[in-house]
Amino acid sequence: MKTVHEEILSRALALRDEAAQVLSTLVRIPSPCGSEEKVCRRIGSLCREAGFDEVRIDGLGSVVARIGNGPRKLAFDAHVDTVGVGDPSQWKTDPFSGTVAEGMVHGRGTSDQKGGAAAMITAGRILKGIGWEGPWSLYFTFTVLEEDCDGLCWRYLVEKEGLKPDLAVSTEPTSCRLYRGQRGRMEMEATVRGLSAHGSAPERGRSAAYMAARVALAVEKLNGGLPADAFLGKGTVTVSRIDVRGPSLCAVPDQGSIYMDRRVIPGETAESALEEVRRAGGADLADVRMPRYEGRGWNGASYIQDLFFPAWTTAADHPLARAGVEGHRLLFGAAPTVDKWTFSTNCVALCGVHGVPCIGFGPGDEEQAHAPNEHTRVEDLWRCAAFYAMLPVALEGGE
Repeated sequence: MKTVHEEILSRALALRDEAAQVLSTLVRIPSPCGSEEKVCRRIGSLCREAGFDEVRIDGLGSVVARIGNGPRKLAFDAHVDTVGVGDPSQWKTDPFSGTVAEGMVHGRGTSDQKGGAAAMITAGRILKGIGWEGPWSLYFTFTVLEEDCDGLCWRYLVEKEGLKPDLAVSTEPTSCRLYRGQRGRMEMEATVRGLSAHGSAPERGRSAAYMAARVALAVEKLNGGLPADAFLGKGTVTVSRIDVRGPSLCAVPDQGSIYMDRRVIPGETAESALEEVRRAGGADLADVRMPRYEGRGWNGASYIQDLFFPAWTTAADHPLARAGVEGHRLLFGAAPTVDKWTFSTNCVALCGVHGVPCIGFGPGDEEQAHAPNEHTRVEDLWRCAAFYAMLPVALEGGE
């Protein structure tokens, strides 16, 4: 008789091609941030076909599917919105073809991160197929608006709908490694105020362009001295946009703004990061603030939050991390590589804000995110599906 992990592995391998076709189906449905309705509707249908116990759409437009009815809650999350295509001439194939060829699925969102969604649906089919019954309610969430505001979807689920899991797994791409943390991030906007004068006599004014340039160079210098975390790495700050304006193109500009992306490590706060920029900008700086974001779902609902996303880590010896390592060992004969993300994920809300221990394990490569000719490996899909199905078993110390 097969052990549980042998049965899971066998079923995952048998569903290899189906997982690739599910991903292909999802890629063929464009789902830019805020316009995810069609892909969410299709995901809901696929979850019902796979036998999930409950499938619903939350108030913001995310799909929430459940297997089991135990007292503890374990969530698996994939965001289903994507960034745009960018320059179409850089793509070798149609970004929405979903082509499956030579062990790869091609198209926008294959790694970031519809591949995780396809593996989650396949994991649900595996769990229903083996008749899994355990002390968990397993929530599979296919979330919206992540590309514009990571974590907003989960802040909504926890704060508005009361769905706070005990543990969670992000299926963002990890190259089938086990991740247990990431730096946080925030957005900042600085303003400068000059004095306009006719362009023929610039000495009569104070140019907001030159002030903005000096602030940008001060930010570059600030970046070099930011502290580092032993596991997550160094905090960073970079200027992502500069805009200056004046009364005409024949005038000294009197208004300017500098937008910044700041990556934060544990212990750093929004106010401490803002104060660093205030000091760096000196007399050229009029103000620096953290913007707010209002996310509007495809169903018209909205939610607002500050653009600050805390860093988070889950200890290597936490039961969730240990179960992930043990489940991987049982399935694949070796412990996984343990690492962290460079970019940000929905765990900034789950773990960073609400203290839910998280790990990451997902198909595809982080380097594929937002890149032309995005693709993911079919091999990753079935392996991740097996890992997700195995995790609740490993959490109970089962075989």
